[in-house]
Amino acid sequence: MAHKTNVVAMLLAGGQGSRLGVLTKSIAKPAVPYGGNYRIIDFPLSNCVNSGIYTVGVLTQYQPLELNDYLGNGQPWDLDRQNGGVHVLSPYEAIGGAQWYKGTANAIYQNLNFIEKYDPEYVVILSGDHIYKMNYAKMVDFHKKNNAACTIAVLEVPWEEAPRFGILATDENNQIYEFAEKPAKPKSNKASMGVYVFSTDKLKEYLVRDENTPGSANDFGKNIIPAMLSAGEKMFAFPFEGYWKDVGTIDSLWEANLDIINPNVDLDLSDKSWRIYSRNPMSPPHYIGKNAVVESSSVSEGCEIEGSVDYSVISSNVTVEENADIRYSVIMPGAVIKKGAKVYYSIVAENAVIGEGAKVGEIPENLAQPEDWGIAVIGSDAVVEGGAAVSPGDMIKSGEAVVK
Repeated sequence: MAHKTNVVAMLLAGGQGSRLGVLTKSIAKPAVPYGGNYRIIDFPLSNCVNSGIYTVGVLTQYQPLELNDYLGNGQPWDLDRQNGGVHVLSPYEAIGGAQWYKGTANAIYQNLNFIEKYDPEYVVILSGDHIYKMNYAKMVDFHKKNNAACTIAVLEVPWEEAPRFGILATDENNQIYEFAEKPAKPKSNKASMGVYVFSTDKLKEYLVRDENTPGSANDFGKNIIPAMLSAGEKMFAFPFEGYWKDVGTIDSLWEANLDIINPNVDLDLSDKSWRIYSRNPMSPPHYIGKNAVVESSSVSEGCEIEGSVDYSVISSNVTVEENADIRYSVIMPGAVIKKGAKVYYSIVAENAVIGEGAKVGEIPENLAQPEDWGIAVIGSDAVVEGGAAVSPGDMIKSGEAVVK
């Protein structure tokens, strides 16, 4: 029997990330590189450690290999512990083949024995695809103080974006009296962030009930939360203020990367009091050549830059040759941008090669038809050959070659 721990975190990292297209063809969404030195999953894991939560179950499902390798024994996040630590939980091998997680609630249900092993009073449920810094300990204290069955972190979103989220209606004490999953006509702009604190006994009770409900989607937003509300359980909204981004689409991943170089955005990755930890091999310092021009950009270690880079995020070990021009783009680790190539409003994935004089993407104002614009995406290990062009909004698959 493991020793009793007050809080266990369960991190849902099994999503296929299909809206990220070629970027998640061979890796799980939480393992996608972000911000030069990180992967998306570094944020919730670092939040756990900074909040004093050292027992974390990471529920994986889709393409888990790279994610499992990345997590390893949890050492970079100080999660390599005798008691607790980080555990990768993949779907159980059921008789007659693997039992895939049917929904977010079923994923936790299948791992109730992991939770029971630590016998926590509270369970924090997190999603693996959000970029934010948050003190979960404060949320647990708020939950305790209100003697709640469930507490949901909420963020006020612009009204026009509200239909994309689970929307909560609350009274003056932040108690929730109504919840609507992706409502066409939202009654409030308080959006669920997909961060929950449950009292363990209530979580178990409703997961078991849901599992025995025929036709349930086994989902927290669609099933568990509405069931608890209609049963009259005490549920509270924990107001969150600060930077939060769901990076489920190409556009939001691109925006979230460029946010780190935007002085008007409240996301400080150099803040020593709330560090974001990651497992990244050390590389030598980056080198910027004498004719290179780098403006308003983030450049990671191990890069060699001879061309020009403007308002872009350049990850570790990227090569930018002379006369290459990169603007408003995200270049992931190990990519090579050859002489004279132009990369505009694009995401170039790991180890892709953009050939001499090739062109990827376009500057919006240069387009005859503005509606033709979109972020161009080059998959990992893809090659855009010299002189070839990739149009705005196009997606090149991992390992594919684009010829002139």
